[in-house]
Amino acid sequence: MVVITSKYIKPLEVIDALVVEHRKFLDDCYRKSQLICSGPQIPRTGGVLIANVASVDEAREIMKDDPFSINEVAEYQFIEFSPLKYDERFSCFV
Repeated sequence: MVVITSKYIKPLEVIDALVVEHRKFLDDCYRKSQLICSGPQIPRTGGVLIANVASVDEAREIMKDDPFSINEVAEYQFIEFSPLKYDERFSCFV
């Protein structure tokens, strides 16, 4: 499992112009069961995604197709982890 955080490096006006394309990208990731959840940080300085993938390399490869990445409006951090403890409702992802 990989936690992905993004940090916007362009003004929100630029981000907002790409949101529709970004959400289509996310929808495609959900259809492929690559994401568990995603959403904006508060305050809105970037986003957080939890990816249901085996490695950071796989997560990096997926994020290359994000319009935020393609248009160089966000930087990403990838944190791979092994969920050893979790609520049983989360077991379908582990």
